[in-house]
Amino acid sequence: MLIAADNNDDAGVYRISPELALIQTVDFFTPVVDDPYDFGRIAAANALSDVYAMGGTPKMAMNIVAFPMAKLGASVLRAVLAGGAAKLREAGAVLLGGHSVEDDEIKFGMAVTGFVDPAKILANQGLKQGDRLVLTKPLGTGIISTALKAGLASPATVKTVTEQMAALNKTAAEILSTFPVSACTDVTGFGLLGHLCEMVAGTGRHVVVNSGAVPVMAEAKELAAIGLVPAGSHNNRKFRENMVMLPAGFDPVVRDILFDPQTSGGLLFGCGGKMAAELCRRLQDAAVLAADIGWVEDGPEGIVVR
Repeated sequence: MLIAADNNDDAGVYRISPELALIQTVDFFTPVVDDPYDFGRIAAANALSDVYAMGGTPKMAMNIVAFPMAKLGASVLRAVLAGGAAKLREAGAVLLGGHSVEDDEIKFGMAVTGFVDPAKILANQGLKQGDRLVLTKPLGTGIISTALKAGLASPATVKTVTEQMAALNKTAAEILSTFPVSACTDVTGFGLLGHLCEMVAGTGRHVVVNSGAVPVMAEAKELAAIGLVPAGSHNNRKFRENMVMLPAGFDPVVRDILFDPQTSGGLLFGCGGKMAAELCRRLQDAAVLAADIGWVEDGPEGIVVR
């Protein structure tokens, strides 16, 4: 076992041979959008993301389904499964089967297996002094999903957030594999700052986040300003308040966004300054967002937000 549950990493990794290790991960959740096909796409992209965050390539998956058949009918289930299958094909992975149970509330996700060279595993810890921190998707999906459930998200906003959540981290991961990335994770339920805390907890690393450089969906800022913030954002902030230092008078809207729980968020990684600039250029040339949002420097363990 190379990486197990005690590492608080994105997935487990088991060595098969000197050149091959298996990445194992599982994720499922209730719908974050109304369209069943889109829900399937998003759930699959979210599950696949953990493999990309570990530096691996997804190879196979098993569906996990909880479904109220009598209430919603087979056509809805078929649409969810079709959306998930479409994302697997895009990732170049195959569906081996799965398991379903009758439930009052729909839930869908996947158990995913990927391959990785043991020498090229990207763990969530390993940041080095002088690293730049880079994020590959804007924040705000939790806030917008909350607005959607309340019927307060416009059709244009729903379309934008749906496509973002359904986008694979495949291209970003392929480019990262050719650079000396020190640590990597994907930003999901703990929010940007929550996952960054996992990257530095127990390592003695001191990280500075430039909040003005963090990409945020414009719609999320507007919705957060009127109070449409999920409970998860407040829970994330409370859980990590001893590790995150915010300046006096810091904008509470920005604070809530930085802790906003994401669905199928982007990759967050560290890379040495000079190489990070070239890596960002490569990502941008491939039409992948690459926002330099902070750096690692000397100082007490924790995160300072500016």
